[in-house]
Amino acid sequence: MTSDQQRPDPEAPGQQGDFLTTSQGARLRDTDHSLKAGARGPVLLQDHHVREKITHFDHERIPERVVHARGAAAHGVFESYGTAEEVTSAAFLRKGAITPTFTRFSTVLGSRGSADTVRDTRGFATKFYTEEGTFDLVGNNIPVFFIQDGIKFPDIIHAAKPHPDREIPQAQSAHDTFWDFVSLHPEAQHHTLWNMSDRGIPRSYRMMEGFGIHTFRLIGQDGRTSLVKWHWKPRLGVHSLTWEEAQMVSGIDPDFHRRDLAEAIDAGSFPQWELGIQVFPDNEEQSFEGIDLLDPTKFVPEELAPVQLVGRLTLNRNPRNYFAETEQVAFHPGNLPPGIDVTDDPLLQVRLFSYQDTQLTRLGGPNWNQLPINRPHAPVDDMLRDGYGQQDIHQGIAPYRPNSLGGGCPFTAGDADRPFTDAPVHIPETVKNRELSASFADHYSQARLFWTSMTPVERQHIVGAYSFELSKCRAPEVRRRQLECLARIDADLCQQVADALGEDAPAPDQPLAEVTPSPALSQLGRRWPVDGRMIGLVVGSDQDQAELDAVLGWIDEHSMTPALVAPHGGSVAGHPVDETFATARSVQFDALLLASDPVATPDPDQKADAPAPAGDDPRITLMVEECWRHAKAIGAWGQGRRVLDEAVEAGPGVVEDQQPPAVLSAVTELLAAHRVWERFSPEQPTTGSTDPTARP
Repeated sequence: MTSDQQRPDPEAPGQQGDFLTTSQGARLRDTDHSLKAGARGPVLLQDHHVREKITHFDHERIPERVVHARGAAAHGVFESYGTAEEVTSAAFLRKGAITPTFTRFSTVLGSRGSADTVRDTRGFATKFYTEEGTFDLVGNNIPVFFIQDGIKFPDIIHAAKPHPDREIPQAQSAHDTFWDFVSLHPEAQHHTLWNMSDRGIPRSYRMMEGFGIHTFRLIGQDGRTSLVKWHWKPRLGVHSLTWEEAQMVSGIDPDFHRRDLAEAIDAGSFPQWELGIQVFPDNEEQSFEGIDLLDPTKFVPEELAPVQLVGRLTLNRNPRNYFAETEQVAFHPGNLPPGIDVTDDPLLQVRLFSYQDTQLTRLGGPNWNQLPINRPHAPVDDMLRDGYGQQDIHQGIAPYRPNSLGGGCPFTAGDADRPFTDAPVHIPETVKNRELSASFADHYSQARLFWTSMTPVERQHIVGAYSFELSKCRAPEVRRRQLECLARIDADLCQQVADALGEDAPAPDQPLAEVTPSPALSQLGRRWPVDGRMIGLVVGSDQDQAELDAVLGWIDEHSMTPALVAPHGGSVAGHPVDETFATARSVQFDALLLASDPVATPDPDQKADAPAPAGDDPRITLMVEECWRHAKAIGAWGQGRRVLDEAVEAGPGVVEDQQPPAVLSAVTELLAAHRVWERFSPEQPTTGSTDPTARP
């Protein structure tokens, strides 16, 4: 009998009894009072229940991840289109194959208690429970990495983490040690530029692209191999917060991304991504169009190698227990099914060791893969035995091979049984050394490619991010050295950041690379579905019920989520209030609608002798002003028009009409582009292609 047959159902609830019991099942009469020598006497050591209860409580926490500690996750399914069958024999990529999945999103630097919306790289890891074994696609929302060789990973993380003397700042790179490292380590400049872009502050996990970072090798049915890069393309498009929004949300709702993901799934707005691959010939150089495919600080522009879509991921169920699933899930890039193999990328090679090793401490031993969330859905007979946390009751006396006492079992798989096969890759004659290929030496051309591919609005945001971060560096030599790195990317970028810092811009010490911009890198200029968008709807206590019914119906019909904002809690016109004037802030919404005149209401935080407010409620006025400043669509009808007129000036993305239908239609159209950037940058049109695959 194989060990997987001994395992309990991973979906079975952990606590099923009707009565409160000890961990061994003895029913308890009382769990509120410890056993004492009299009502006022000392607690007795004999009290086995209090000892069990407190001992378990004392050991409830496990070590948090060194990186990617703060995360959110969901269960889902992956449906294959069958379009990858020409390049891989992997069964889960056959046409029509349905595979259960578990996906975890995360920030990199912060602790478990940090905020969601900090500027940081985001992890995007998916566990495919395939019939041929688990496949873990462990990536990020940025396609390149800080380092080229895994031996440098402790250095970049030590530099980016809080300063060890004071343990500050938390979950951010705006400090001396981070910029000291990246300014001395030019291979980090490309990733850093992506991180300073809008990609570093995503609007939602649902609106975030994912990348496998490394180049992998696919093996076809006929044994032929191809090199590929993995991509996740979100159905809703790639969208970001503004920097001011990100800072505000960190204080107002530190769980913003977690809440957004969970509530979207609860509401039936299931997040979706399409999995795609860029396919390259598996040549001896392992390069494409002059780009070394083994260098994890490089990407291949989609204009050179289009992304071929191979399947769709749908997240459709929230975890039932955060610790058991989201916290205990363990990913490993070496979890590969037949048909997929790794390459000699020096960062990937070290990750193959590190991900396995880190679980030994974090999850208490070598049997972490037997935890329900990590358990493969394929039969297992691995001959691995014992160890901390062993879940299986193994049988037999011969957990070794070869053997005769166990009947020769388990048998090794032949070709017809579809075993995992390491691709027989030719290795040229060479010598052992500690160095990287000369083709890894270019650290600035792709950073310049990314910068030149950005729209004016996106470039403005990048300049603002560098200016903010470097202004937090106290060491003048660090700021100066980073400006020298920026000069090697683009003179205008360097000059603008230098001006913000009050410093002279250095001249580049090498010719700037000649690059062809890649429009696919920009987040702007396209139109996307509005499913799950949050619409703030400001109403008064006397809101007309028929009108409110119609407005909420429109929002629901267009798969968006309304949030009713009223002067008080309870209900208005028969509908429950979601937020009051005291609790709502603009950053919660993708667009704002004003249905009535928000008369000022007393603020419980105001001083006792302060005069009563008069006129429009200042909290709603502030909300309108913030939405306008953050380039969001704003609409008003009826009495709401007066508030809008007094709060902001007319212009792009400000929609008014006497009746709701025209306003609702226009705001929905504007939301498809996410922001109304031409409000501040006329050269950046909001309208774009309705084809999500089209490029600006």
